[in-house]
Amino acid sequence: MIRRLYDRTIALAGHRHALWALAAVAFIESSVFPIPPDVLLIPMILATRSRAFTFAAVATMASVLGGMLGYAIGWGLMDAVGWPLLNFYGKADAFQTLSARFNEWGGWAVLIAGVTPFPYKVITIFSGTTGLNLPLFIGVSVLARAMRFFLVAALLWKFGAPVRDFIERRLGLVFTVFVVLLVGGFYALRYL
Repeated sequence: MIRRLYDRTIALAGHRHALWALAAVAFIESSVFPIPPDVLLIPMILATRSRAFTFAAVATMASVLGGMLGYAIGWGLMDAVGWPLLNFYGKADAFQTLSARFNEWGGWAVLIAGVTPFPYKVITIFSGTTGLNLPLFIGVSVLARAMRFFLVAALLWKFGAPVRDFIERRLGLVFTVFVVLLVGGFYALRYL
């Protein structure tokens, strides 16, 4: 099933409405869809490198709007489903503690999920569930998604097809190492 979705998504890259397809995939990937927008973004940029940054901007905006949908899903389902279940199992207090901890560091979680291979949709939904500050969520989402999509666009715009393999196979690792070093640096400055 995932392979079929992936193949269909790739086929959209050559369609005359590819920009709208990119926006749609970036939007729904941020809340429910398992295929990242990169599978459309990369071939679209390689086909039309002069529009690389337009494609990155569309992916960023649509992804952040989709993240807001994920936030709304988390918020709405928590009221409708989450609290009754937590109360039934006697875990409402434990969730309150977890929420407070998450919201203390939630901006970092959004940043990390926004630039690494960790599923961004998980954090968008959990941010809504815990009631993470919405302006913080939106601001960090814009920063994280722009970092991710504009870096891909810049690399493909500058180097073209030769960098495609690197992006598809190793960029997630590079972003992960970057985030670990960034968070580690802040931790070292604060506690050492």
